[in-house]
Amino acid sequence: MSKSALLFLLIFFGGLIAAVFFLPVASFLVYQLVYFINPDDSWWSASIPGLRYSFTVVVIMILTLAVNYRNYTERAAWGDQPILKWLLAILIMYMIMLNFAIVPALHKRFLIDFIKLVVIIFVAYKLVNTERALDACLWAYILGATYIGIVVYQTGRNSGDRVEGLGMVDTGGDSNMVAAALAPSLVILIYMAWLGNKKIKALTFFCGALIANGVVLINSRGAFLGVVLGAAFFLFYMLFSKYRRKGQRGTAIFVILAGLSGGLYVADDTFWERMQTLTLAQEDAGASGSRRTDYWRATFDVMEDYPMGVGIGGFQVVSKQYLPSSNFVNRDIGRAVHSTWFQLLGELGWPGPILFIGLLITITRLSGKTKRSLIAEGRYEAYFKMLALEGALLAYLICATFIDRSRAEILYWLILFIAIGVNVYYLQSAGQRTSQVAGAKKTKQAACASQTDIGTKLKKAI
Repeated sequence: MSKSALLFLLIFFGGLIAAVFFLPVASFLVYQLVYFINPDDSWWSASIPGLRYSFTVVVIMILTLAVNYRNYTERAAWGDQPILKWLLAILIMYMIMLNFAIVPALHKRFLIDFIKLVVIIFVAYKLVNTERALDACLWAYILGATYIGIVVYQTGRNSGDRVEGLGMVDTGGDSNMVAAALAPSLVILIYMAWLGNKKIKALTFFCGALIANGVVLINSRGAFLGVVLGAAFFLFYMLFSKYRRKGQRGTAIFVILAGLSGGLYVADDTFWERMQTLTLAQEDAGASGSRRTDYWRATFDVMEDYPMGVGIGGFQVVSKQYLPSSNFVNRDIGRAVHSTWFQLLGELGWPGPILFIGLLITITRLSGKTKRSLIAEGRYEAYFKMLALEGALLAYLICATFIDRSRAEILYWLILFIAIGVNVYYLQSAGQRTSQVAGAKKTKQAACASQTDIGTKLKKAI
């Protein structure tokens, strides 16, 4: 058995044992790592037993939740989190679309996968109910992204000017999808580097270098744009927020200079030549014989004929009717829409993007309430953590604008992380304040009742 296979098995079974006996949140951490390591497609997969690793972990997650359900409900009630309600609404819409899908078998297949994802998000929301657990999940994400960075480095550019054929459980070897999954972790790493001690800072630079190098080797323009804008969002607040702490601005400037220096070091001529084409008009030119904007415009034409949407995989089937024949030279299959936003529109009709935008608006509002609460409490480090999570989600949404990732695991992980932050930093605190007020009222009422009772007894005595 190879060392890689043995290490994976130790992490896998060790994490599950920890989850069962003393640390339930470890089950979700193991799930995250299995997602990135993707043991079934690893070169050492022949050295490990044939086991449905993700399914096994999810079963353990559900069992640990069932055992501790009452305690977890007090800390993370599903009904108190509107984000989960929006997610459930999107799932119901996918279920309804099963009746209208052009390719029902394909729609059903991916619908089942999405149901599994929603179950995982709901369970993880309850399991990850403390600040330490949230931080552990963020580090699991970072380490998983680092692992992908190592694999990309070891593989090198194996398909012209980029790396292909690698990836996580749900990326299918698509390099743009892999790069999109890596991009948000770089934003979170900025936050970790800012707050960490010397050892943590060293670890963040190590991980950041490998992840950034992975993005460069994959050569994804969308991921590059996502990293730049997501990091810029967070660094803007680090530089100009009035709630920044002493030395924060200097740290932000150092991160910017270090990032620029590191970027210039790892980025080669091939990378910069590709980034020079980073305009919407040229985004897909030469690679597919058409522009992504052509696919996006075609989606509106599809909606005129299919107002309820075409279901999962439907756009590929009907695309030949709405795109010029030049798009299909030496190609037997249809075209994908190449945008998460238009993918939602095509698969679910107009309700799709409306529900997703509603979800994002709710996230923004709840995150805003959480940040205001943290400012009032003087918890500025947690305030900036929420900003980092917002920047990470922004980075992914920018990446997803150019690829079909409406049901991506990483997308909903990032939404989950913000939801957990809202719960840990706002909803739990609000619940505690409500309990304290209620307790104070009961105490006051009891005191008043006692005084009344004493007065009555005195009158009777007189």
